Amino acid sequence: MTSAEPQASGIELDEPSYIDYEAFLSPDFSPTAFANTLVVSTNNPNDTPLDLSTPLSRVLFDAQEVDSHIDVLTTRSAVPLLEFTQTQNQASKRIVSELDTQLKSLNDSYKQLEKEVIDKHAEADEVRHVALRLWETLRLGRSVGRCLQLGRQLELQHSELNGPGTKVDHEAIVRCSYTILSLREVLDNKAPGEEGHGLDKVHAIRALQDSVIIPLERSVRETAEKIVREFYIPANMTFSQGEEARAKLEYAFTTLYLLSPTSGINPERWAPRLLLTALDTFIRSSLQTSITSLSRSLGQLPSLDRALSEVTLKCQNVIAVEMILRESKPPNHPLLPVSTTHKQPSLIQPLLAHLETGSLASYFWRTMAGSLATRVQDIVHRGGVVARTLKSNKANVGDAIRQAVLKGSQPPAAFTTGKKKEKAAEVNWDREVAVMVGSVTNNLR
Repeated sequence: MTSAEPQASGIELDEPSYIDYEAFLSPDFSPTAFANTLVVSTNNPNDTPLDLSTPLSRVLFDAQEVDSHIDVLTTRSAVPLLEFTQTQNQASKRIVSELDTQLKSLNDSYKQLEKEVIDKHAEADEVRHVALRLWETLRLGRSVGRCLQLGRQLELQHSELNGPGTKVDHEAIVRCSYTILSLREVLDNKAPGEEGHGLDKVHAIRALQDSVIIPLERSVRETAEKIVREFYIPANMTFSQGEEARAKLEYAFTTLYLLSPTSGINPERWAPRLLLTALDTFIRSSLQTSITSLSRSLGQLPSLDRALSEVTLKCQNVIAVEMILRESKPPNHPLLPVSTTHKQPSLIQPLLAHLETGSLASYFWRTMAGSLATRVQDIVHRGGVVARTLKSNKANVGDAIRQAVLKGSQPPAAFTTGKKKEKAAEVNWDREVAVMVGSVTNNLR
């Protein structure tokens, strides 16, 4: 606006006005306060009732005055207002015209972009999804093929172990073990992106696990456990036979070490559980047989020499196992870090830690002595001829046990040559002798 703008902003007219525009335009104007002031100024506060007609007439008069001023202002400024409105309309039309051109250009550009980029991107995305699915199918096919190949390889290796009409190749159980670990490496890695992802949904793999992997793994494990359980070195075994028995037992140790569970176990705390269980069973079986035989012979002294000979052989077998374990290094385990498999210099350390002892021979004699003491006490408490005979032969029994401990603490002849024999002779077994002899003689009172 031109001439109308200063008049509207300042409400300045040629004619004077008694209305206080500044008061009405003040930011802190309060209608309530204004009405109260108007009522008070036109009435006596002590009058009852108050006369509201006068202030109401004043307000109505002021409103008419303002209305009249507005009418005068609009009448005088009609031309400038119309010109201003026309100018604004023309400017708006020019802006809309320019915007229409720009919008049309923008729409044309978007259509071109949609044609050249968006549509092609959608097609490319479809191709990408197809390629990803083809790659996933190819990956899954390769994994399935590898598992089937390993399964066939396992069958052939297992047939070498139990082939009819041929010499049993005990080394085949180690080859079977590594093949089983290769299968575990694929089948146990089931997370997205890993080689075994999705294999559990393939019927051929489930059939392979049920008909080949699980039965043959059980067979290999049981074969190794049987070799450990039935290990026995007779007194007349030759050196070549001893070497053959050693190799057979080493294969069993390696197999049980490799097949021990690794899934979900911290590598730093991993232990060859299957191997430890088999060895623990072997030692405890030897102890149980020896304790039963010797306890029975203490009640039948004529059979004592034969029982002590059996106990001697049992202990020598345990010592033979310890020697083989000490000379056997942990095999490389594909599913464990190198630091874990090489943490122990030999296979004897996990077993000694498991049994909480420093020597298997010492463990054998001390455990046996603990059980014998109870058996001897039972014989003495029952009394009779058996107890009197045992007491009267106390010295002979003690000497026989002493000789059995010393002899039984030496490794089998088939396992000792030169330096090994000299080294074994240097070991002092006085404590074990004292414990064994004391478990019998100290209770014969």
